[in-house]
Amino acid sequence: MSLICDNVAFTYPGAQHQLFDGVSFQLTAPGFHSFFGPSGVGKTSLAKIITGDIERSSGRVATDGLGTLLYSHNKERLPGWSGVGRHLTRVIPPSMHAGMNELVEIFGLSDCINSRFDQLSMGQQNRVNLIRYLLQDCDLLIMDESLANVDELTREKIILAIKAMFPHRYFIYISHNVMEVAKFCDSILVFRSRGKAPQTIMIKGCNIRKKEDLSRAALDATLLEVMNAA
Repeated sequence: MSLICDNVAFTYPGAQHQLFDGVSFQLTAPGFHSFFGPSGVGKTSLAKIITGDIERSSGRVATDGLGTLLYSHNKERLPGWSGVGRHLTRVIPPSMHAGMNELVEIFGLSDCINSRFDQLSMGQQNRVNLIRYLLQDCDLLIMDESLANVDELTREKIILAIKAMFPHRYFIYISHNVMEVAKFCDSILVFRSRGKAPQTIMIKGCNIRKKEDLSRAALDATLLEVMNAA
């Protein structure tokens, strides 16, 4: 399985200037990868091109061997009156309910399971929504700011759990948090500020799977490389 983008360009309908042009990269192994960069440079647009939600202006996208591709984002909301536990049980396949219970605990949502969705904080709502997507049958899941409004320690716990529980799945994590992108991601596609060429650069992340795996020297080197690229 692989994801290949070859010379992909995109222009918003009616816009005079391209959002991005000549974006090329390959992901040839499952794992936790990332799109990183400032707002407004095309991270979300490229994600939606990959999942087929919008059309690219030119270039090629190949998802060889990848079946279902899903896109989740932090602004997606369930009906406010919806009960958290009842909704998850209804939308998640019965064969995955054991995994659901495990994720609810890991995500720190055990005390919320009997609450309505509109009673949750923004961070709790984002976590519930992410559980819905994680337990669907897919080969690639794009997480667009899916852990926004979640505290740092809980985000780290969740990311490490996802990497451990879904080792054969492709993930693309869109985040503005350079520390967690450098620390947890394997391949980091850095979207550069407007006017810089090339518009994207691929950087190797630390890709840690346990906190004790972290080398401070390696992390500092990766952080510097990402920041210099952006």
